[in-house]
Amino acid sequence: MRVIVTASTKGIGYGISKVLLENGNEVVISGHNGENLANALNNLKNYGKVYGIISDLRNINDVRNLIDKSVNILKGLDAVVYVAPPPKPGNFESTPIEMWDDAVKSLLLSAVWVTKFSLPYIKESKGSYVYLSSFAIKEPQENLILSNVVRISLAGLTRSLSKELGKYGIKVNMIMPGWIETERVEEVVNSRAKSEGKSSEDIKKEIEKGIPLKRMAKPEEIGELVNFLIAKNTYISGASIPFDGGLLNSVF
Repeated sequence: MRVIVTASTKGIGYGISKVLLENGNEVVISGHNGENLANALNNLKNYGKVYGIISDLRNINDVRNLIDKSVNILKGLDAVVYVAPPPKPGNFESTPIEMWDDAVKSLLLSAVWVTKFSLPYIKESKGSYVYLSSFAIKEPQENLILSNVVRISLAGLTRSLSKELGKYGIKVNMIMPGWIETERVEEVVNSRAKSEGKSSEDIKKEIEKGIPLKRMAKPEEIGELVNFLIAKNTYISGASIPFDGGLLNSVF
């Protein structure tokens, strides 16, 4: 399988890329920081055929370039795994207007651009889209106002595209990660610790206590689910899948 994984030099995107490579897929990773991209490529090359392209998802021309170059390198495209850089934590009152503009570009418009530019190739291969969102779209989380509000748009995109593109044999799904051991989660934990006057270790323990499985997940565990969803013989489409260790209280 020929796969693009966006925002994949660290965290969830990196973990997904690693697992896809281990399962024999060819992967293009991307990121806006050249040093991070070079480090990720150096580490991932041990697991399979991986390529890297500099791309800022907030820039439509960068996104178009990412798709064009990836298709040229891979000689086609079977799947796109959309991961976006996380927005800064914060509540409504403390979040300036310009950060909302940036979040819409990062978390919504970038997904539209990635999908729009890659669709001709995904139609040709009868491939797949997997969007990474957040469990916060089901149950808003404290101090994550940008993620709570903007990421929910991916649920509408996923369901709409699964209806519209199914006639081409294209599968479209969304994963809603919960607490995953990444630098982003470390940032959220540290922010909460500062606001509550506690240690980061105590905050992490409090979070894990509230998760039925009593631990945070590894990014590679999401990769296993992605690898399953993009398989050619998978029937799942239009699904929004919680990946939260049983944390969400909602039935649907």
